[in-house]
Amino acid sequence: MRLKTSLLKEPKHKELVSCVGWTSADELYSCGDDHQILKWNLLNGETSLVVKLPDDTYPIDLHWFPKNVGSKKQGQSDMFVITSSDGKFHLISKLGRVEKSVDAHSGAVLAGRWNYDGTALVTAGEDGHIKIWSKSGMLRSTLAQNGLPVYSVAWGPDSEKVLYPVGKQLIIKPLQPSSKVLQWKAHEGVILKVDWNPVNDLILSAGEDCKYKVWDSYGRALYSSTSHEYPITSVSWAPDGDLFAVGSFHTLRLCDKTGWSYALEKPNTGSIFSLTWSIDGTQVAGACGNGHVIFAHVIEQHWEWKNFEVTLTKRRAMQVRNVINDAVDLLEFRDRVIKASLKYGHLVVSTSLQCYVFSTKNWNTPLIFDLKEGTVSLILQCERHFLLVDGGSLFLYSYEGRLISSPKVPGMRTDILNAQTVSLSNDTIAMKDKTDEKCKSSYSVLVVCRSYWR
Repeated sequence: MRLKTSLLKEPKHKELVSCVGWTSADELYSCGDDHQILKWNLLNGETSLVVKLPDDTYPIDLHWFPKNVGSKKQGQSDMFVITSSDGKFHLISKLGRVEKSVDAHSGAVLAGRWNYDGTALVTAGEDGHIKIWSKSGMLRSTLAQNGLPVYSVAWGPDSEKVLYPVGKQLIIKPLQPSSKVLQWKAHEGVILKVDWNPVNDLILSAGEDCKYKVWDSYGRALYSSTSHEYPITSVSWAPDGDLFAVGSFHTLRLCDKTGWSYALEKPNTGSIFSLTWSIDGTQVAGACGNGHVIFAHVIEQHWEWKNFEVTLTKRRAMQVRNVINDAVDLLEFRDRVIKASLKYGHLVVSTSLQCYVFSTKNWNTPLIFDLKEGTVSLILQCERHFLLVDGGSLFLYSYEGRLISSPKVPGMRTDILNAQTVSLSNDTIAMKDKTDEKCKSSYSVLVVCRSYWR
């Protein structure tokens, strides 16, 4: 597995780029010290100016309103928050209209993040304060007051806790005042970035000690990198929690969740101040200190089953190798490959628009059907059929492409489902319900959905 990076010959921003954020799998917004917000269209390669901010507004962080919530209210998902050095955060529409500017902190607002259900916004400031706001920008509470600047912030998977660094310490503070605060020394230098993945419940931290580390949600160290040449300025989890990206001066690294490094690139970027993954998890974008925006696609992923080995050689191409006779087949797709699974004599591949089902007995004539959302986050196979998690819905298909069932589980967050929380057999789907974590057992209640088919 490795990264295929791309940079323009000349940067589009005139000053350093401070933050980037994806609106869709093929559209990105970037902000820089030149006060410009640019829109990048990866399908046609065009870059356009969305809005030019006032000369005294220097953006620091950007985060889009969560997509899985926006469908409930038209237009709500087409909004993002920008934090800036003047102590304000700004709610801005996709078209560039500043809907609201709020005086939030004394000194710069260093980070801002929506929670997963879009009901609250957390900001962290140079004044050391952590504040919780409503989605309309009204102050709800001051969660914490510290004597040092807070450079980054992240929500817990249940949106009931907030993770933030203070100096060399990491702190997890629940929203409930009576709940216990978890705090531990994490680095030997000031911590610059944190990220908390809702799928695997693991924490990333990076700091001026030139290291990045992986923690569980109890503060136990799972991995610590060797010391790099320069401070680590950005870290970001991929949506499914299997991979994460690390950014530093002229450095971009791809790792899996155990900390194992798969790829190291040395692009001419200056420091990478912010990293963010596309919604489908196939590519990562970085905000660079020299005015560039770097894009990196994940390629050369591998899937194995019995004597077959499948490799993603390009964004739209796979190579199948039979290790017994060294026979090689090339599979080409119309659109970008997002997810794949190889088991039980079938290869299931989802692209941004379609699903392909190949039989290991015949690689030439796949069964193809269109997808509803085109943002498949999970493929699970069993002997007779397979499960797709696409957008906010679950779909059970036979290997002939027939839709067997579409289970509905009210209140369940499908965006955090993974191979550890869902199991599929020939007659049952079992899902671990993460919305019920209040029972005394460390395990949640199992929600079992039995689908009746012939």
